[in-house]
Parts: sequence; C-alpha cells; structure tokens
Amino acid sequence: MNFREEAEKIEDYIIGQRRYFHQHPELSFEEKETTAAIGRQLEEMGIEPHYFDNYYGVWGEIKGGLSGDKDRTVLLRADIDALPVEEQTGLPYASVAKGVMHACGHDCHIAMLLGAAKVLKDHQSELQGNVKLLFQAAEESCHGAEYYVENGLLDDVDAVYGSHVWGDMDAPFLNVDPGERMASCDNFTITVSGFSAHGSSPHQGVDAIVAAAAIIMQLQSIVSRKNDPRNALVVTIGEINGGERFNIIANRVVMKGTVRTHSKEVRGKVEEWIRDIVVNTAKANGAEAVLDYEYYPAPLINDEKLTAIARNAAISLYGEESVVPLEKAMGSEDFSYYLDKVPGVYAFIGTRNSGQGIEASNHNNCFTVDESMLTRGTALYAQFAYDYLHS
Repeated sequence: MNFREEAEKIEDYIIGQRRYFHQHPELSFEEKETTAAIGRQLEEMGIEPHYFDNYYGVWGEIKGGLSGDKDRTVLLRADIDALPVEEQTGLPYASVAKGVMHACGHDCHIAMLLGAAKVLKDHQSELQGNVKLLFQAAEESCHGAEYYVENGLLDDVDAVYGSHVWGDMDAPFLNVDPGERMASCDNFTITVSGFSAHGSSPHQGVDAIVAAAAIIMQLQSIVSRKNDPRNALVVTIGEINGGERFNIIANRVVMKGTVRTHSKEVRGKVEEWIRDIVVNTAKANGAEAVLDYEYYPAPLINDEKLTAIARNAAISLYGEESVVPLEKAMGSEDFSYYLDKVPGVYAFIGTRNSGQGIEASNHNNCFTVDESMLTRGTALYAQFAYDYLHS
C-alpha cells in the first residue's frame, strides 16, 4: 500500500481545511469551535467523534477489517491550538480573530491528519489493527497532552506518531531521526526577600536586587561548570520584577525562568543545582530566597524501531532524497507525555520556500507555509500507521 497518490487526490480538501482553520484560530483551552469543526469532518467520513466532558479536543477510531494474532492500535496525533500573535501575513485567509494566529502551524497539523483519516477510512478493510486519531488541545500550554494520558486514551495504544511543520527546513523535505529530537521544558520562579531602607542608607536594609543579581550570575555556572559540556543545557532567567521606587532599597524581587535539556539524567539534577545556588547566594547577601520549580514536558526521544518504520515509510513515498537531516531542537513539545506512556516517533516537515518568500520561522507573526508539503504530511501519517500495523 502506498498512500502518496491517495493524499494527492485529496490535496484540494487538505489545503481547504488548512485555510479554514488558519482563518479561525483559537487559543489553548479555548478550542471549542475548532473541536466542533473537526468533529463534523470526522462524522462526514463515517468516523464517530468522541468528545470530552470538561476538555477540548476530539478523537476518533478506525477499526481495521483484518484480524491477526498481533492486532495492535496506533495513535496519530495532531495539535489544534493557536498562539496569542497578531497576524501580519496579508494572506486572503488570514486570521479573523484579533490577536490570535496559527503561527506555529497547528492548522496544518489538523488538515494533514484529517486527510490521513480520510484515506485510512477508505482502506479500513485492509488494516490489520486499529488507528486512533487524536486532535489535541492546548499543546502551547506545555502540558495539554497530560489530560489525555491521565484519562486513559493511550491505555490500549501500542505506538504513537506525530509530526510538526518546520519553518527552518525547506519544503517539502522530511526529517525522521532516532533519539533525542526536542528538549524538556521545566519552569521556575525565584522569590528573593530582603529588607527595605532609604536608598541613601543601604546599610540599614538588605537589598533584594543585589541578591537577585548575584543569583542570576551564579546560575550561569550551572551550564558552564556543573553540566557535562557534551550535554545540551539551557538555564534562562526571562523575567525579573522588583523594587518600588528609585530611592528605596528593594525588599522583594521575583524572577522567572526556564530550563531546557535533552538529557533525562541531567533534568533530574538541575532543580537541586538551582536550589543550592538560590538559597546559599541569597544567604551570602543577607537575604532569603525561595525556589518554586515546575516540571513540564520531558525530552522528546524517538524510539529507534518506530523511527526506522517512519523513515522507511517516507522513503517509500518520496524517495531517499526526500529525507534530510535536522539538528535536534532546544524547544519543547508535549508529545513527550505520550512517549512517557508508549513508544513513538515524531517527524518534521519543511515549510520554507525562499523562492515564494516563505521564510518566517514558527511563532513569527508572518509565519506561513509552502502548501505543497501538506499532502506529504498526510501521506506520512497514513503510511506510518499502515506499515506499523502490518509490521
């Protein structure tokens, strides 16, 4: 079975769906109309949509017509939420929602998976096993996927596949590599407490700003001295707020930051490293500090066997030259919550076309895609599912 021609036959449908959802974006946890529109499309295909009582997103299932001694279920996932970005593309189908845009390409993901649902449904009788189709809410929140895992949607799933359109890679090339592909995303808040005094009499107070500055500088030693330089690690303070007036010694500073790494081992150590620096550096400056550390998606690590299936599927569809290398990213993806539950693989699909002036990266207010890649995303969804079930 080769799904390339099947996807190309419905290219107009896939592009039309992408443009509809691009024009009607909704933010994380607000995807009410998006969920309903996807459900209607599934119904028209003869796939029953399943909704959630207190959460957006929708899923459907295609039960294969063949039976065997190793029937399995594969889940195909697309995320559906948009970003709080004011669109500046000038496209005729630009967002009609002020300050909201599909700047990350989730509109493409919806369309590609709807296309895959359509072609897989047409070949339902030839599937040895089942295909679950999940249109997931709230990926941009960093933990939207948790809900589906916690509510048992993956309990009968043996493998999971997802993909992402990528503005830093030329269209319509594909990337499917094993191992580490995206970083973890853990966030933290540091609250530094000092003692107010007049700015002319600093000795009468404890300067929370000075203590916070010392903490910031010491945190840089985690990457340069604590971490093995062969492991990618980022520790960033992205927000700092403190002080009440130019001539008052600040008694409170709040800082927020993020940690990114590809290593599960390093991830398990960073909180302790940060806490030691925060508490002791504050104490050395006469202040007190508290660290609040929150764990979000783990590193996204592709399963080697499933990656081989996905890579071979891509080559069978579009040839060896269609699959190109791509450096692993320090950005994160809550697809990793699924990978903590079952083995899976995550692919990337290039969207950049400099000849057409399509060069903006994901999350840019001018982000758009070379739509020729959409059928490839659809075909790869379907081909991976079929090949995995028949492997």
